[in-house]
Amino acid sequence: MNIRNVLGIIPARGGSKGIPDKNIHLLAGVPLIAHSIQLAKLCPQVSKCIVSTDSDRIATVARAYGGEVPFLRPADLARDDTPMWPVLKHALSEMESREHCRYDFVLLLSPTCPVRLPEDVSQAIQSLEQDSRTVGVIAVSRPTFNPRWVCVDLANDGYVRQSFPDGNLYTRRQDVPEVFRINGVLYLWRRNHIADSNAPSYFSMPHRLLEIPEDRAIDIDTPNDLLLAELLLRNGIIRLPWLEF
Repeated sequence: MNIRNVLGIIPARGGSKGIPDKNIHLLAGVPLIAHSIQLAKLCPQVSKCIVSTDSDRIATVARAYGGEVPFLRPADLARDDTPMWPVLKHALSEMESREHCRYDFVLLLSPTCPVRLPEDVSQAIQSLEQDSRTVGVIAVSRPTFNPRWVCVDLANDGYVRQSFPDGNLYTRRQDVPEVFRINGVLYLWRRNHIADSNAPSYFSMPHRLLEIPEDRAIDIDTPNDLLLAELLLRNGIIRLPWLEF
């Protein structure tokens, strides 16, 4: 495999609502953002990993755990409704300008998905490297239920109907085609796809899937999510190489 210049980006704005100071809230005794920092340090394929934040407090915590925070994100890229894509474009542009280099791949590591492993990153990079047509790799998992089989909504007449038009083609759950959900654990894109487009284009441009077990597909948004992750880690159901209990 060719050696690629991979930029990891950990986006962590300061204004979390569901859990105040979520990105630096402790999980298994470690600030949430530090899990992504430690993960990146164990990935030799990642050339550099930075934290993009608007918060001095988050920046201080990130640096205390070995994270690089070369700039503070502008306020207009840290609002509640700011999409992720312009944040990535800004970070990529800043780093290439500062380092006078050009990256090949950009790896998005959300701090709210702390239970990813180095091999997940390695497999994603290998998948993107081996397929010249694809612009990115998206982490997915198999949900505990198949929405084609169980999801319903209400028709205009107020009666229940199946959410998926092909749902009535199947009479047994075992015959329903598998469905994967995008879980947010990681995203990997070619540099040009980020620099030259205004949206991730999951469905209009070719992407590969990286399947991750559903029990590791945790995206922490509520206190219950945090409690679940804590229980899984403390009881050894999930093990992370940078944690010792």
